[in-house]
Parts: sequence; structure tokens; C-alpha cells
Amino acid sequence: MNDFSELENQLRKLRPAPPSPELFSRVERALVDVADENKSADNVVRPDRFRVNWVSLGLGLAAAAVLLIVAHIESNRPAKKIPAVASLTPAPRDKASAINDQLVPAGFTQVVYNTRDEGLRFANGAVQPMRRVRYQTHETLQWRNAA
Repeated sequence: MNDFSELENQLRKLRPAPPSPELFSRVERALVDVADENKSADNVVRPDRFRVNWVSLGLGLAAAAVLLIVAHIESNRPAKKIPAVASLTPAPRDKASAINDQLVPAGFTQVVYNTRDEGLRFANGAVQPMRRVRYQTHETLQWRNAA
């Protein structure tokens, strides 16, 4: 233990040598050179990963905007409206074939309602889409006695 205390006392007595004037002049020259280099160069370091290519970003946004506009126009296009058809067809006037106790059709009415366009769909295995339109109909036959 005593050996360490003697060694520590010797180390405490040691002092660094004073710097030479030549060291001060070399450090001063190096600082001036670095300052001159920094004045001429751009001080900000910009890594490549943070640089934004504004042209490609602008073209991408423009293409996305065009796509959204076309999709909006296509979705707002009104479906071809199928008018509700109600028709009345007159009975055939063939008197030669009419029998007294026989019923003959006097008229036919077909009403189409609840028409809805479900848009374009791809059927199983189809290459091109097809438009699905659903509707409900109500058909009425009118009969009359031939006599």
C-alpha cells in the first residue's frame, strides 16, 4: 500500500510543460485557414436522403389529381334511365276464331319500377366488364269473354 502512496505523491508533483510559442502560432494558422474555407463553402450539410426532387413530386401529384377528377366524373355520370313503361295492347279482333265461352286477352300492362344501376362488374372469367342494372316489373293481363 505504501508503494502506491509514494507513486501518487510523485505524480502530483508532475506538471505539464508550458506550450511553446511555435505551437500557438501553428494552432492560430490552422484556425485562420479553417475560417477562410468556411467563408467560401456552404456550411450546411444536406444529405442526399433529405433532398426532395420537386419535379417528380409535382408530376406525381398532378397525375393523382387527374385520376381523381376522372374518377369523380365517371361516378357522377347519370345512369341511362329506363323509363317506366306502361303499355296497353288491344285484343286481337279475329272474330272467326272467337268462341262464345272462351276468354281472350284484352290487354297487357307492364310497369317497370325500382330501377337501379349497380355499375360495372366483372363476371367470373370475363375479360371485359358488364353493366348490372336491376329493376322490378309488374305485369297485368286483362281478359275478356269472347261473347
